[in-house]
Amino acid sequence: MTASDSPVLRVAGRPVGRYVTRPELPARLSPRPYLHPVTTLTGTAVTELSPADHTHHLGVGVAVPDVEGFNFWGGRTFVRDQGPTELDNHGAQRHTAFQLRDPDGFVEELRWVAAGAELLRERRTVAATDLTDTAWALDFTFSLTNVTQSPLSIGSPATNGRPGAAYGGFFWRARKEDAAPEVFTAGTEGEEQIHGSRADWLAVVGGTWTLVFAGATEQTRRDPWFVRVEEYPGVGSSLAYDERLPIPPGETVVRRIVTVVADGRLDRDGAAALVRKAVSP
Repeated sequence: MTASDSPVLRVAGRPVGRYVTRPELPARLSPRPYLHPVTTLTGTAVTELSPADHTHHLGVGVAVPDVEGFNFWGGRTFVRDQGPTELDNHGAQRHTAFQLRDPDGFVEELRWVAAGAELLRERRTVAATDLTDTAWALDFTFSLTNVTQSPLSIGSPATNGRPGAAYGGFFWRARKEDAAPEVFTAGTEGEEQIHGSRADWLAVVGGTWTLVFAGATEQTRRDPWFVRVEEYPGVGSSLAYDERLPIPPGETVVRRIVTVVADGRLDRDGAAALVRKAVSP
C-alpha cells in the first residue's frame, strides 16, 4: 500500500489519523475506506481495526447493514424471523478519487457497489481541526446519492425485526480497555439510558481519553444514537432507527458528525465546552 492510498491527517503538524482508501479485505467484511489508527494529540489510539469480537468493525467510517438488501456493514445479515444469517450479499465502498487533499483533510468520491452494480455515490468530506493543547476535532460529512433508476432504501437489523439494533451510518469503533468506558450526555448517563435516544452530543470516557460525538446539522441531530460500552466500545448515528430511510432516484441523504478527540477524562462541562467550540453554526 502506497502513501497515496493511506494519507495521514495532521493537526498543527502532528499525525492524528491514517485514512486507508483501498483496504485489502475479504468480501465478508464489506470492504470500505476507514480511518485507523485515530489518536489523541499525545498519540493515544482511540480506534480499533477488525477486533476479535467484531472483525468487520473498521475504525471510523460509514457502514450500513442494509441498502436494498445488500450488506455494507460486514458480517452476518439479520433476517426477519430467522436471525443473524450468513448471506452472499456483501457490497463494497470503492474509492474513486480525492477532489481535494490537504494535510488536515480531504474531499473524496466513492462508489457503493454490490452484485456488479453501483447503487450509491458518496461524497465524503473529512477535516481535522485544532481545538486546544489537548483536544482536536474530526469533522466528518457524508452524502449518499441514489444513482440507480429505482427507489432505494436504507434499513437496519431493527427495521428488519431485531429491537434495539438500529446501527448503520457513521460508526466509530473505539479502543477496548480492561474496564468499560463511561458514557454520558448533557442530561443522562449510561448505555441503557442513552442507546436509542436523541441528544445533541454524547461523550465516551476511557482510561486516559475522551471522545465527544455531536450531530452538526439539524437532520443529523434527529437521528438516535447507537451506543455500546459494555460489550465493546462503539458509537454510531442511526440512519434507520424505527423505519427504513428512502432515497428516491437522484436524491441525496447528507449527515455530518463532529467528534472531539481529547487527552484526559472530560466531565460534562468540559465536553460541552469543546463541542461548542468544534461545531460551528
